[in-house]
Amino acid sequence: MAIMHKKTKKDLELIESARKMIPALKARATQAGHDLRIPDETIAEMQAAGLFKAMQPKIHGGFEVDPRTFFEIQMALAEGCMSTAWIYGVMGVHPWQLARYPAETQKEVWGDNQDTLIGSTYMPVAKVTPVDGGYRISGRWGFSSGCEHCQWTLLGGILPAQGEFKEQEHGTFLLPLSDYRIERNWDVLGLRGTGSHDIIVDDVFVPAHRVQRTNNSAAAATPGLQENTNPIFKIPFAQVFTRAVSSSVLGALQGAINEFRDNAAKHIGKHGAKTAEDPVAQDAVADAIVTLDMLKLVLNRNYGELLEIAEKGELPDVEMRLLYRYQSAYVTNTCAEKVSALLRSMAASGLYKTNPVERIFRDIHQARGHIANNMAAYARAYGTVQLGLPNPDPYV
Repeated sequence: MAIMHKKTKKDLELIESARKMIPALKARATQAGHDLRIPDETIAEMQAAGLFKAMQPKIHGGFEVDPRTFFEIQMALAEGCMSTAWIYGVMGVHPWQLARYPAETQKEVWGDNQDTLIGSTYMPVAKVTPVDGGYRISGRWGFSSGCEHCQWTLLGGILPAQGEFKEQEHGTFLLPLSDYRIERNWDVLGLRGTGSHDIIVDDVFVPAHRVQRTNNSAAAATPGLQENTNPIFKIPFAQVFTRAVSSSVLGALQGAINEFRDNAAKHIGKHGAKTAEDPVAQDAVADAIVTLDMLKLVLNRNYGELLEIAEKGELPDVEMRLLYRYQSAYVTNTCAEKVSALLRSMAASGLYKTNPVERIFRDIHQARGHIANNMAAYARAYGTVQLGLPNPDPYV
């Protein structure tokens, strides 16, 4: 199996559009952090380029790209602004998930506007009450990245065993903007521009066709696959979403490397030493570059294998799913170590807010806090199965 995939003309166009945005994203990154939101101008440019439609079904105006292309777009955006890339990863993966919902649901969202954007917060905190035709839900969810730009949201909760579904499972409830409100409370260390505010719902009815058993890949749980037959939609949910919240870190580390090299070529410290001649700096940049290369190779290898399995109409086994989830979380922690070494090598002058590496440092370390990037938890889950014990992770 080839690690690198053959890109289509559309793949190349989308990636190039993302790369062309890098200078503008860099210029807007500081203001996005102050405003606690990505500028509307940036969202409009991303929509005009079709970036959010990368994994949207073709029957609804999308492009159904290989996930490796989707993540390459995300990494390119992150070289300019990781907050922009973060919301792109989260919001851009939602059309892929909506493709698994019933056709009726897809038409509700995209029937009048194929550029409609969807937010999310999957934490399973909904108070769920089954009623005729669906569910009533209430709750408060945190960390809804990019929510102020969205017209719908996907919210997490636990669905009871019901009908042909014999076990309770994580569920995703799809709500229009009129059914929820945003509490603007995002003020954190990094990824400030993501505007990951709280979502509040007060006793709202959600019809059954707008509810999905998130990690269930059975035909009954993914009726949208009857018309959206591209194998990309058959990859398990957790294998796609976890990378959506880790792959921007790869692009951000590349951005830090770019800034570090530019700075080191001209910076002379207060004691007359050149950064470029510092052995510690030389080691830090070489280590960051080779690590980034290896992490990207694993990302591409994993999706190549996942697609091969999906094309056969099969699902990856538990060991593979656990390993890939662990490797996804491994990305953020490893990149945090490498960007820390780069910033440390820039000495005291590197700590000024005017240094882009300082912002990237904060953004990458913030990303480590996402539950999907809890490397220790997923290491234990994978190790548990390797040692012959039952899988402890119900969401894989």
